[in-house]
Amino acid sequence: MDQAVFKPLHSPHCAVVCSNCNLREICLPVGLSREDLQHIDKRLVAVRHKVPRGDKLFEAGRRFDAVYAVWTGCFKTCLQSSSGREQVTGFQMSGELIGLDGIGTRQHAVDAVALEDSQVCEIPFAELEALSLEVTSLQQQFHRVMSHEIMRNQGVMLLLGSMHAEERLAAFLLNLTHRLAARGFSSSALVLRMSRIDIGSYLGLTIETVSRTFSKLQTDGLIEVDRRQISIVSPSGLQALVDGKAG
Repeated sequence: MDQAVFKPLHSPHCAVVCSNCNLREICLPVGLSREDLQHIDKRLVAVRHKVPRGDKLFEAGRRFDAVYAVWTGCFKTCLQSSSGREQVTGFQMSGELIGLDGIGTRQHAVDAVALEDSQVCEIPFAELEALSLEVTSLQQQFHRVMSHEIMRNQGVMLLLGSMHAEERLAAFLLNLTHRLAARGFSSSALVLRMSRIDIGSYLGLTIETVSRTFSKLQTDGLIEVDRRQISIVSPSGLQALVDGKAG
């Protein structure tokens, strides 16, 4: 990461303290005891950075040194083909980790781009490994995070392999609302931080199909659309679509 661009948001003597963070219940330290949290405080997170909208946190091919917890904002991860075509592989919001792709090869496999002005906590992987040996519950939690990432990837494959456009978009919207609800936000209203093009790339749909499918879901009374503002009118109806039980 270019340190000339992404300046630390605090001075070196003012370390990030995980136990005081309002995301501690959904971020990596979730489930840790008070004693464990005190043990990792000021050690797990090296620094917090601001990433302006449109800038890259890291890019494919860059050496892997750290994973990043999204503190505020939203990111997309994407691959660039040899022809320059972008394939979106995921969206990450506050409390979620970015950079796990680089653990195996010690080199990032994707670009991570801020979809809005965002802030991330940098977690040096060497320190994470050392702390995991000292705090067993931290190691267990990191394994759970890795497992969830594998399950998420399997879910994407299911979306792309067996679902029609309406089912894919319904599953995508339900996933977003569930993640927002876990962070204390409304599960019936959301603002899409990603573009229709990004959504189409992620779901394997053209932008025309994405726009047409949003209109269809609105016509069917399942959602209301006002540009990027989405109101979920019938969560059960969206779930029925995903389950293949829609009438």
